[in-house]
Amino acid sequence: MQAIMETIFDVGYLGAVIVLGVLMMRNCRGDRQFLLFGIMGVILGVGDAFHLVPRIMALHAGDMEHYAAALGIGKMISSITTAVYYTLLYHVWRIRYHVTGKNELTIAVYVLLALRVVLCLLPFNQWTSLDAPLSWGIYRNIPFVILGIILMVILYQSAQKEQDTAFRWLWLTVVISFVCYIPVVLFAETIPAVGMLMLPKACAYVWAVVIGYRAMKQKQVLTGYLDRFKIIR
Repeated sequence: MQAIMETIFDVGYLGAVIVLGVLMMRNCRGDRQFLLFGIMGVILGVGDAFHLVPRIMALHAGDMEHYAAALGIGKMISSITTAVYYTLLYHVWRIRYHVTGKNELTIAVYVLLALRVVLCLLPFNQWTSLDAPLSWGIYRNIPFVILGIILMVILYQSAQKEQDTAFRWLWLTVVISFVCYIPVVLFAETIPAVGMLMLPKACAYVWAVVIGYRAMKQKQVLTGYLDRFKIIR
């Protein structure tokens, strides 16, 4: 039963973020913020697929050990692509709110991304082992969590300052994803039930991509109305 339910959920999650991402890329009409949002969705879905597809196969086969290498490599790829996702979200923030300057913040974001990638690629993580060290799970997530906190703060502050109703809850999707993710990193090996928190984490990602898609459609509808008004005048 777990294999069937998890398969349905994972396929739905991957399908949602990838399809919405592709739709934004195709229909953004040259709007860079929504092009980036679409790329975010596709990168997120494709990256997570490297981990979730082997997991689905392992669950149906009832043999996690046989798929340990594929699961580990997939987890490493997913760890990197989620950091890329948040880095792109940073650029969506800059474009949407017409942010200029703040070079120190941009440098900090890319330093955190680089640290995350380098730490994920180090052999000490033992990705292909079923008994990977918890310590390295913590080390590689330190820059990732800091990156997440930066996104939470700037998205919240900007949405409040600009009274941006379309993006007003985007910061909360970041909060939910990290609140669900951190306990999994720390306790999933000793308390397997904690792994269930990955479900609301995935839902938070879908919510974020839906926010981007709806914002794009709302802007396009508004632009269409304004164009018609100009023609009438």
